[in-house]
Amino acid sequence: MKPINAIRMGGVDVLPLVEGGKGVSVSTGVTAGAWAAAGGAGTLSAVNADFYDENDTLIEQVYQGRTRRERHEELIAFGIKGGIAQARRAFDLSGGKGRIHANLLWEMGGAERVISGVLEGAKGLIHGITCGAGMPYRLSEIAQKFNVHYYPIVSSSRAFSALWKRAYSKAANLLGGVVYEDPWLAGGHNGLSNGEDPTKPEDPYPRVLALRQTLRTFGLGDTPIIMAGGVWWLEEWEHWIDNPELGPIAFQFGTRPLLTQESPISDAWKSRLMTLKEGDVFLNRFSPTGFYSSAVNNGFIQELRERSEHQVAYSSEPVGEHVAPYGVGPRKRLVYLTAIDLQRVTQWESDGFVEALRTPDNTLIFVTPQRAKMIVDDQVGCMGCLSQCRFSNWSQHEPEFSNGKKADPRSFCIQRTLQAVSHTQDDNELEHNLMFSGHNAYRFASDPFYGNNFIPTVKQLVERILTGR
Repeated sequence: MKPINAIRMGGVDVLPLVEGGKGVSVSTGVTAGAWAAAGGAGTLSAVNADFYDENDTLIEQVYQGRTRRERHEELIAFGIKGGIAQARRAFDLSGGKGRIHANLLWEMGGAERVISGVLEGAKGLIHGITCGAGMPYRLSEIAQKFNVHYYPIVSSSRAFSALWKRAYSKAANLLGGVVYEDPWLAGGHNGLSNGEDPTKPEDPYPRVLALRQTLRTFGLGDTPIIMAGGVWWLEEWEHWIDNPELGPIAFQFGTRPLLTQESPISDAWKSRLMTLKEGDVFLNRFSPTGFYSSAVNNGFIQELRERSEHQVAYSSEPVGEHVAPYGVGPRKRLVYLTAIDLQRVTQWESDGFVEALRTPDNTLIFVTPQRAKMIVDDQVGCMGCLSQCRFSNWSQHEPEFSNGKKADPRSFCIQRTLQAVSHTQDDNELEHNLMFSGHNAYRFASDPFYGNNFIPTVKQLVERILTGR
């Protein structure tokens, strides 16, 4: 394997190895600090981050507000407190080595307020902010305010060009790097455009080369590009390393740090990673953000698929083939189905799927009473964890604080399920909550490095990445 040399990133020389930020309470100050201590760039998640009391005991995030707006303010306060707590842990553990980055989703609720509060309360502890899941135009402005480097996450050269022309050109000196996140292979939310086929992955090399060519037109030939999604062994990327056509390249590891001793996920989750097979992680469109996302195909995803399959179109008035009357809800308000769909509904009801819930697309989905109660409870209990949520119809924008559409029961409360899965030790909870993952997770089972259920420390993982398999 080619030797891996340090590159200039964020104003210092670091190993071109970046820890990928992973949502709610998964990329923590402990994992980020350990990765930075190994000489790379560690990344803590500033999304609903955990915080602790004076005895270092985890404080459960319990919401007291009676309205969504009140709970949204609590969420922002929790996010700031948690981000500061994780930044302190990361900085202390790094021992002054590497870089500490904070990751956020631009479409998370109160994103600007949360990251600004974290950077204000953790001055000097965070060296860079990484941001994707949307078009974060104001990222450079926030970076300038706090004098930290920024790392936008994009999935195309076109996206970066738009960001540069609108905002980033005004803060070129603080652009630490550009993360190219492969929309077919990365875990979590994916940046597939409407013109890209989720079933037809594209080779990342031409796409990253196009990004480099765009960067060069803006005078950014030496700005690192961080390849994210599908990275496992660097031998598989040797033609990228020290390649003058691509310029400075770093590699982001999001999935592999899940299976380390520092990783906060449960032993049950770590064991599950060792059993995944190719295809067990797949792209889906269930996220309340409206983006594609990559998750483990467990009972949670299967139930969401079932909701969409138990779905029929309806009309408020008899029209065309929609002439079969059907009563919805306790008051049995009439809607009209086709005769064939009414037969399907009758069969679903005989199977226990007796609750009909309306969607924004003039369809009904049929679920069990227990599932209907969970859906309604989650919608009512919304705390505005996204800037806009199709599941609950929340929007953080005044005056209505609504996205203007009906709540969509085909989606789910992402905050509740990610909090649940990240803090559980229960196998059953893993099966029935969202488990984000990169598509390469199946390689844990066949990689000899993890033989005999070996779980490395972050330091051991980084050393093995540097020396090769």
